[in-house]
Parts: sequence; C-alpha cells; structure tokens
Amino acid sequence: MSEGIKPKFFYGYIVVAASFLIILLMWGTFYSFGVLLKPLVADFGWTKETIAGAYSLAHLLSGFLGIVTGRLTDKFGPKVIILVCGPLLGLGYLLMSGLSTIWQLYLFYGVMIGTAMSGTVVPLTSTVARWFVKRRGVMMGTVLAGFGAGIMIMPVMISHLLYSYGWSTSCKIIGSMVLVLVVAAAMFLKRDPSKIGLSPYGYNEPDKAGQSLQTNDFSFQEAVHFKQFWLMCAITLCFGFCTQVIMVHIIPHAIELGISAEKAATILATLGGVSIASRIILGSAADRVGPRLTFSITFIIAAVALLWLIPSNVLWMLYLFAVIYGLAYGGESALRPLMVAELFGLSSHGVTHGVVLVNIAIGGAIGPLLAGRISDIYGSYSLIFEICAVLGIIAFILTLFIKPTTSNEGISEELSREGL
Repeated sequence: MSEGIKPKFFYGYIVVAASFLIILLMWGTFYSFGVLLKPLVADFGWTKETIAGAYSLAHLLSGFLGIVTGRLTDKFGPKVIILVCGPLLGLGYLLMSGLSTIWQLYLFYGVMIGTAMSGTVVPLTSTVARWFVKRRGVMMGTVLAGFGAGIMIMPVMISHLLYSYGWSTSCKIIGSMVLVLVVAAAMFLKRDPSKIGLSPYGYNEPDKAGQSLQTNDFSFQEAVHFKQFWLMCAITLCFGFCTQVIMVHIIPHAIELGISAEKAATILATLGGVSIASRIILGSAADRVGPRLTFSITFIIAAVALLWLIPSNVLWMLYLFAVIYGLAYGGESALRPLMVAELFGLSSHGVTHGVVLVNIAIGGAIGPLLAGRISDIYGSYSLIFEICAVLGIIAFILTLFIKPTTSNEGISEELSREGL
C-alpha cells in the first residue's frame, strides 16, 4: 500500500458516486412496491396481506443472503456482486409485467428481486468504509442518501407511469432502466485503494484530538462475543419492523383516508427527500461527535415520529410524520455501518454488518405482513402504528446500553465461553 500517494483527485469519490447511483436505482425501485399494491388488489382480487407477503419474502431473503454477499465482498470486492444483482433486479421487474398468478409474484418479486437486493447495502457500505478513514461518516451518509433520493424519485415516477400506461408496462420500463444503469455504474467500483496503489483517505492521520483514527479490529467470530453486537441486532430488528411497515403501507393507508394516489406517493417521496439531508448531516455529525451519541439521538427522533403517526389522519399530519421519520430513517441507515466499523473494525465488516442487517430483514419481513393482516381484519392501520410506536421507544432505550468495545472484554468473554 502506497501511504504517501495523495493524488489531486481521490478515486474514492468515484466509488461513492457510483454507489449512490446504484442504491438510488435499486432501493428506490424496491421501495416503490406500495405503489403497486392497490392496482394488484384491484386487478387480481388478492388481499393486501397476500401481496405484502411477497415483499416480506424479498426483504427477508435479501437480509439473509446479505451475509453471503458481505463475505464475498470481503474476498472479491463489490463489482462482481453488483453485476449479478443489478441485472437480476431488472429481470425480476420485466417478468413481473406478465403476472397472472400469485406464485409468480412470490417467485419474481419475493425470490428474484429479494436475491438481487442482497447485493447492495453490505457490499457498497463495506467498500466505502475501506476507501475512507477520515470523512468516513459523511461519505457513508452520501452513499446512503441514495436511499432517500430513490424514495423521493422512484415512487412518484412509477405512480405517473401507472397512471399513463398501467402497472404491466410500467414494470417493463423500470426493469429495463435499472438493468442498464446499474451495470454501467458497477463498472466504476473498486474493492479498496490498494487495487490502484493508493491508501484510504486519512489513513494513519490523527483526529482532532491527536489520536489515531484506527479502531479495534475483530473477526466476526470475535464480534459475536460482545453484548454490543446483540444490542445492535435487537435495535435493527425493531427499526426494520417499523420502517418496512411505513414503506409498504403508508401509501395504501393515505388512500384509505381519502387522499389521492399521487398525493399519497408524495408522502413517501417527502420521507425520502428529508432522509437525503439526514444521512449527510448525521453522517457528518458522527465524524465530529462519534457515531454512538448520534445513533441514540436518531432513535429519539424515530420514537417521536411513530407516536405522531398514531393520530395522523389528514395530509398535513402525514407530511409532518414523513419529515420527522425521514430524519430518523436517514440517520439510522448512515450510522449503522459506522457503528459496526467503530465497534468491531473493518477486517470482517462485510459479514458482521451483513449479520446485523439480517435483523432489519427479519423485522422488515414480519412488519408489512402483520400490517396487511391487521388492515384486512380491522379495516384500519391504527393497531399496527401503535405497535410500531412501542418498538420505536424500545429501540431508543437499547441504544443507551451500547458502550465502546475493548480487546480485553472480547477475549475474556471468549475464554469464558471456552471454559478456560
């Protein structure tokens, strides 16, 4: 590794830009599922619970396979992963255009698109973490702002396409666009700076306090011996449940309140737009005051938003919810990989973050499915929003128990487990 090379333009910024675009396209498309829910109910007569089950399967599969793609990224880098997963997402939407039976929805969306989504967050965030030591927070926030940009752009765009062409043609257009653009962006990805004779940005430089910016570095096998790892898993499980209830059901909820489909889509777009700024601002704040404090503040915001959602029954109240929750949603996704890096290091960041992310997938699979069932039975989302508020408060409380990791702590716990 050439520690002295400091080119005028650091290639890591190209990696960040490519990663941002990939997240925008793939997750913006994935999170547009709620736009399709009502048209599919109308055309096929399936229940919301049945349709949401395909999304839940996709979310669950993406999380568990994220462990695999994280491990593969640690070994081979992100380009190969994205070159497989991007086209798979596009193909899934192209096949969705010919839906006629429910098993096709579960195969094309649940299995194919779920598999495709596993190769995005963990490979890209682990790659960016390797490119930056200094400015890691703001760069991670910039990449993950692609979530917000995608949520702001894609649901509204797909809503317009549905109005003009119907859901089938819209799936063809979106699938083709994603396939081409993701493949193009993936060509700019490189696993780490050493591949082109560079060092990570800020490598071995002191921080403002004059201390090294390097952290403890634990393998995944060592990380699981820390209580901090299990706290992160519990927190992300709660947050995944709440967030995916919102992503899938906030648009149908708004429509059932008498709000038009296009205005309902702008609620989700507002959430996404706010989360863009949140990821960058809170990522930058983490660089200054540390990820742990910023992480806790994020979950205070989430709890407040979810409590506000319970009585929200008019458009302005839902917009205000979207603004507040957008701050939390953006902050959590930007800070989570930073927390994993700070607590456990980078040598196994891909697989460690991948396992933490599985809990978002588990919560995100249960939440939309349960919300659909509750809505089908009671004709209202009130109960599920109350459940989300409780989980938001629990997640915040758990953040207060996360402390820094130390080598002695991990070793002593490992020895005690082995009976030494």
